[in-house]
Amino acid sequence: MNALAQLGMVSELPSNNQVSVSVASHEEERKDYFVERDGEKFAGTHLLIDLWDASNLDDPERIDAVLCEAAVTAGATILHSHFHHFSPNGGVSGVVVLAESHISIHTWPERDFAAVDIFMCGACDPHLAIPVMQRLFNAGRIVVDEQRRGKVA
Repeated sequence: MNALAQLGMVSELPSNNQVSVSVASHEEERKDYFVERDGEKFAGTHLLIDLWDASNLDDPERIDAVLCEAAVTAGATILHSHFHHFSPNGGVSGVVVLAESHISIHTWPERDFAAVDIFMCGACDPHLAIPVMQRLFNAGRIVVDEQRRGKVA
């Protein structure tokens, strides 16, 4: 068992979406996962999403399932996830680690607020994750800030 699993930081078993990746030999060409869009080349899209007037913010298992569904819907590959439930307010913090980067969340049930961070590279579309999250959290207002990370000059 690996050391992080012993600490409860990752699961011992691979997720259903986990894939094996073989390392290319020196002779093989490495694939470039940077994105080209609108005449710009960059590492990936980073969304900062604020969910206001939201519900269902205190159940780590349900949040885990929804964020994993959101990742798959966006075209990402799940490596593992970890969530923590805080008391007494019931907030949840967690992350879904992806081959294409991550989705993280922190919730404030006492404020009906959740902060979500999605960063994805390659062919993934993180915008497709938003309706999946909206279905669980029933947010009255969603604020999205988008950044292109790793812009090539």
